[in-house]
Amino acid sequence: VQLQASGGGLVQPGGSLRLSCAASGFSLDYYVIGWFRQAPGKEREGVSCINNSDGSTYHADSVKGRFTVSRDNAKNTVYLQMNSLKPEDTAVYYCAAAAYLSGAGWDTPLEYDYWGQGTLVTVSS
Repeated sequence: VQLQASGGGLVQPGGSLRLSCAASGFSLDYYVIGWFRQAPGKEREGVSCINNSDGSTYHADSVKGRFTVSRDNAKNTVYLQMNSLKPEDTAVYYCAAAAYLSGAGWDTPLEYDYWGQGTLVTVSS
């Protein structure tokens, strides 16, 4: 069972990146997928989430209107499209999978069973 996050890199403010979260060993169809990020010296925070049951999505207030999350079940991959990037978006981004959310909140790391290794996003001119 493995999650692989990729797509990070260096981008100028106002630019875009698309992160991918690919799964091996299990099907993402049955999991809630969350994206988290962690900047140096800060706690890991929830960015976005996509539900497996109805495809509903959730976003942190800091990224609403700029980030979208989607899934391609045929490719067993979830994407995080990030537009209008800001320097404060700089962080290591992780994807995570949860069999279900117990009620602590989609943005609570303890809700998630599996984690990818992280991909670095740097927003700088």
